[in-house]
Amino acid sequence: MQVTIPALDRQAAQETQGLLDRKTKPTASLGRLEELAVSLAGMTGRRDSSFPRKAVLIGAGDHGVARKGVSLYPPEVTPQMVLNFLAGGAAINVLARRAGAKIFVADAGVASDILPDHPSLLKFSAGKGTADISAGPAMSRQQALACLENGREAVRRIAAEGLDMLALGEMGIGNTTPSSALVAALLGLDPEAVTGRGTGLDAEAWRRKVEVIRAALKVNAPFSGDGLEALEKLGGFEIGLLAGAILEAASRRIPVVLDGFITGAAALVAWRLEPGIKDFLLASHQSREVGHRHILERLGLNAYLNLDLRLGEGSGAALFLPLVDAAEAILREMATFESAGVSDKG
Repeated sequence: MQVTIPALDRQAAQETQGLLDRKTKPTASLGRLEELAVSLAGMTGRRDSSFPRKAVLIGAGDHGVARKGVSLYPPEVTPQMVLNFLAGGAAINVLARRAGAKIFVADAGVASDILPDHPSLLKFSAGKGTADISAGPAMSRQQALACLENGREAVRRIAAEGLDMLALGEMGIGNTTPSSALVAALLGLDPEAVTGRGTGLDAEAWRRKVEVIRAALKVNAPFSGDGLEALEKLGGFEIGLLAGAILEAASRRIPVVLDGFITGAAALVAWRLEPGIKDFLLASHQSREVGHRHILERLGLNAYLNLDLRLGEGSGAALFLPLVDAAEAILREMATFESAGVSDKG
């Protein structure tokens, strides 16, 4: 898979910083809001930082490992929640509407035939759910490649209607388990250090989940650290699709807003394939999942929000989007010392 990731436009970033420094405020007094404006300029190469066309791409897929009791919810919830997304009734729908973002749901591998035709549903199924990773590989090499290409095609389709910023979300019962396995394998960490309680597991269920991940790492060893191999052995169809979406968006200079732990795992896969993608990532929030911190540290990302979220769906990414509008408004609407006739510091 050939993907060319451009370099950051450092001149655009410097010019944006210079404009911010001329605004009627003490230098850097708007803190990370200024940092965001400068980062966006570097990603896009644009000084206006205008992002009117925002989209949330939700990858949905089922997981064979969910039958191991690693989640409080049954696998049937995955297609049910997809239908909820399409009907506009989920938390992500509410938050995306407030942020002025369109929602697209990609069926990356839901184990159900009940999904209807819908203008917001992108059908990219690589299979009816992955295999049980504690017993062998999640998918074939061909399926892993298909997931990545499906994610790229999803972005192409969305971008055909106009796309300035892509936020990522996911839905897949049990998907914190393959995500924890991916993080452990790609970062060389112990499963206990990267495995959280997902939707609210008690201590006994959490220990069972850790052991399932240990079994997956053992049966699928050895690992080379290659993103494609990790996806094939441990991933989920929706994780692969989101990794492909990151690759395509970064190649187009479209900023990518990560949600929480699962979209972070997808970013790790994409990063192992093309390290340059990390320059086009924005971490919306710090998830309660313990492994999320390790992902952000390795990718050099600093989350903008910390609201103790653990919902997924892209909820944290949607909550972050108004900050983008605020950074844009500061650049566009705030007076400079010169235009306002205000004396600058001596």
